[in-house]
Amino acid sequence: MYHKSKSGKQEDLVYKTGSIALYTGNYEFVEYVDGTTWPAPTWNERKIPLDRGDVFPPVKSTNKAAWWRYIG
Repeated sequence: MYHKSKSGKQEDLVYKTGSIALYTGNYEFVEYVDGTTWPAPTWNERKIPLDRGDVFPPVKSTNKAAWWRYIG
């Protein structure tokens, strides 16, 4: 599943924890699904590599569900 989010003039596709990755590549943390960004993910958790078919994880250090943006 994916969710469209407006970011300025550009629309980005963001993926929720528990969704299946449609593309192999890197994804970056956008925000938690509760709309917060705090506590911030660790440096290593801000960008994650996934293969197509992988499940989007929660942020490990907070165990919170997140929105992730595909960055290539």
